[in-house]
Amino acid sequence: MAADKRSTKTNTTCGSCGKEFRVKSYFLRIGLGKYCSRPCHYVAMRTATLAQCFVCEKKIERTPSRKKKTKSGKFFCSKSCQTKWRNTVYVGPRHLNWKDGRGVDYREIMLKQKKLELCSHCGTGDTRVLAVHHKDNNHLNNDPANLMWLCHNCHQREHIVNKKRPRPIVGKML
Repeated sequence: MAADKRSTKTNTTCGSCGKEFRVKSYFLRIGLGKYCSRPCHYVAMRTATLAQCFVCEKKIERTPSRKKKTKSGKFFCSKSCQTKWRNTVYVGPRHLNWKDGRGVDYREIMLKQKKLELCSHCGTGDTRVLAVHHKDNNHLNNDPANLMWLCHNCHQREHIVNKKRPRPIVGKML
């Protein structure tokens, strides 16, 4: 009677490495016991395939779900490779900041006028946080008298206060 309660073992081959191993018959009946070890099971469960980085041509692994998520249909090994590709494709009219071909650098205008780089409201001189503000909110009016230095905090505050004043509609603004 005790012998009947013990499960019998059967020889079977690993679905991953092909090695022969013993497994309980019950496991085979319920669909288990396909792999000889956990590492073999993990190797068999991997669905990733090799792809190639579009920029540097390095071999990388990508799962089918990750392959579906790509908008461009291209694969990249790192953010730097993706940025290199993006900077060659999204230029000119395809760039988000493109404004009808008028690429104006407001900081350059202010620096050419030799205006002191200080926030006009709080006096901060940290150039990392300074931005150029258009007093009349018209981005096409790049007259130096219309431009002023503001730190990011004061610039945000200025736009919140100016929400009460309507922005002039001049040309097509994106």
